[in-house]
Amino acid sequence: MIARDDDLPEIAPARPAWLMTLADLALLLVAFFVFMQANQLDGGTLARGIRAGFGGADTGADVPPAPMPVAASALDGFAPGSAEVPAPVAPLVGWATEALRDPRATLAVTGMVDGTTTDVDAATQSPALLAADRARSVASVLIAHGIDPRRIALTAAGHPGRRSVSVTTGFAGNRQSVAAPVSAPPAAHTRT
Repeated sequence: MIARDDDLPEIAPARPAWLMTLADLALLLVAFFVFMQANQLDGGTLARGIRAGFGGADTGADVPPAPMPVAASALDGFAPGSAEVPAPVAPLVGWATEALRDPRATLAVTGMVDGTTTDVDAATQSPALLAADRARSVASVLIAHGIDPRRIALTAAGHPGRRSVSVTTGFAGNRQSVAAPVSAPPAAHTRT
């Protein structure tokens, strides 16, 4: 049997193309105004709001961002299970002193263990404690050579095969303020 035109169901008319374009434009405008409103908040308030939105704990205090790493050096040669600083330290101290000439730079001193059962703290059998002890030992050497302790942050990490301390310099400051343009002194008028 052949279907006739009056036997087929009626097809609903499609939405006009301009209606979809108008809906897209309206959503873009809403997103733009939400973005403009969010930019009126200070950075700390916005960060706390985002942290709370993702289920993070709100400490009420602004957490400063970690310094952006710029350069790194290392002190290798630690004996297994030891936090005694191996010699020589002069190259590391010279590098750190030069890196901290910029007052916006900081040092991150990271102690590392090799991951073996012999490279652990003798008293507690903790590799994390040994890594922290290595970082503290190197930081104390840097401080003894004139590095400001407020510019040093200590961390500990385990990297298989590395019995060392990594020292990373990072940029922790803000952009330098742009100096106001110096106006030229008024020209002296001479009479002729």
